[in-house]
Amino acid sequence: MPLVPVHSRSSWIKDLLLLSLAASLWLCGLLGMRPLANPDEGRYSEIPREMAASGDYVTPRLNGVKYFEKPPLLYWLTATTFKAFGVNPFTARLWNGLFAVLGVLMTYVAARALHGRTAGIWSAVVLATSLLYYGLTHILLLDMAVAVEMAGALFAFLLAVREPAGRKRLGFFLAFYGFMALATLTKGLIGFMLPGAVAFLWLLLLNRWKSLWPFYPILGILVFLGIAAPWHVLAALANPSADGTVWPGYARGLELHKLSQNPGWTWFYFVNEHFLRFTTKVHGRYEPWWFFLPVLIGGLFPWTIFGWQAVRNALTGGWKARREHPEAWFLVIWIAFIVLFFSKSQSKLIPYILPVFPALAVLLGTYLTEVLSTGALKRGRAGAWVFVGFLVLFAAAVIVMRAPKNQPDFQAHLPVLKAWLVGGLLLGAGVTSRLIRRNQASRVRVAIAGSTALFLLTLTFAAKDLDNSSSKDFAAILESRIKPEDRLYTLGIYQQDLPVYLNRLVSVVEYEGELQFGIDAEPEVSAGRYLNREDFFKQWAEPGATYALMRTWYYDTWFAGAAGPHEIIGKSEKLILVAKSPSKS
Repeated sequence: MPLVPVHSRSSWIKDLLLLSLAASLWLCGLLGMRPLANPDEGRYSEIPREMAASGDYVTPRLNGVKYFEKPPLLYWLTATTFKAFGVNPFTARLWNGLFAVLGVLMTYVAARALHGRTAGIWSAVVLATSLLYYGLTHILLLDMAVAVEMAGALFAFLLAVREPAGRKRLGFFLAFYGFMALATLTKGLIGFMLPGAVAFLWLLLLNRWKSLWPFYPILGILVFLGIAAPWHVLAALANPSADGTVWPGYARGLELHKLSQNPGWTWFYFVNEHFLRFTTKVHGRYEPWWFFLPVLIGGLFPWTIFGWQAVRNALTGGWKARREHPEAWFLVIWIAFIVLFFSKSQSKLIPYILPVFPALAVLLGTYLTEVLSTGALKRGRAGAWVFVGFLVLFAAAVIVMRAPKNQPDFQAHLPVLKAWLVGGLLLGAGVTSRLIRRNQASRVRVAIAGSTALFLLTLTFAAKDLDNSSSKDFAAILESRIKPEDRLYTLGIYQQDLPVYLNRLVSVVEYEGELQFGIDAEPEVSAGRYLNREDFFKQWAEPGATYALMRTWYYDTWFAGAAGPHEIIGKSEKLILVAKSPSKS
């Protein structure tokens, strides 16, 4: 592919400002629509809430106990947002949305630098309207931040090696090192391992070693360590093992449940959360090797329809012509290596694959520019008709859809939702098919993007009624009754979002789960709030206002017959909230 000269500075600034506004409205405008979902959104909101409340930004805590599974960058950012604007679903997800916007802008910059302005705009559109990228923008996880940071590192590297020695090359390489450091501070060692591996493989397979020099390794290492190292050192020093050392000095098995003593932050973070997560099934997230293939196909919707053609278009001439298309091969190596890396891992979750989407967006945006820009619709015709077929199938599925009986809000809103979805899908199918028949290639891609945007917006409005995992309704009941000195328990469960909504810790009965390490690490802290059933009933019998949230089966099996006088003050299909009757106080 020919490289396109950089346009004027004013054009760049104008595009970036308009894209920033459009992407912010599109990706961040509805972040607060849904309540926090359990367990992930509750967890990743509660940790920064506790940081903001305690002022301890070195040791992450979840419900008062140490939680070392991930580094703290997103916790820090969210904590500052909580302190400035309060705690709510919008402020909890705000940085997730801002990282998504940054990803769209970086994709535009990279694609435009490589293939021109139109390719940059369409690459940004593809990324922002891909199903998985859009969906994960609205779910508070660490994966969006780390995906964008790794994409920033890889885009910076690709642009750096194209520049002659000088300030611009230096700036891109410093961005490469800096983004890897931020990714490491967001989700651990993959933050530099994956971008470094992709860059190395590209240099090796295409024999591009000469283009690497100069790459400013000393300055780069200083930048990387200056960003990533301080917290790791402070966390290790602040959380030594039980024998007082930073690294446990006594023999033990590798798996956490075999440990007889607190191994400290260093062992848990590096061994349990990196080595064991990748090589064993101890974390219970095993999936078959092909798991990410359907995720990739579905997550890239609707642009999957052009995926294979986009790759073929980028790699014209195949392996023999790889040196003629080094940037395209860089993007393909980026995609292939990360997919294979996580496919090999024994721990697989859908969001892990998100870092490949910016690279896919550049390939697809370039294809849409070259093939569906002007003139008659040629190579993209089959894909466009497939899109129309999908819309019609989706419309038929929505027509026969029935709401689950346990979701009354969704049942109530389903008729309106059906009308919007079916109408929008059929409208998109009709407009797109008309444009295909008229051979209006440039308008076909606009119709696909517009139809997808309407579809995604409708799903966003529907999502608030679909997720019944939130504790928001129970928190609303408690907010009007509970006082700071009152006792609050969760029995057999830990509802991660309950402390967030109530702005307080809860006591947990007969549950450890992911809190096990923190409970064992500080028994003097956890002893009074992490209880067995016997100790709970002793506390329940003590004077004072007391509340408990539990599953319905737990209430029927253990609680109802042993708790004495109490009243049910909240109930859903799965959970029951009870208060001790005043006569028992």
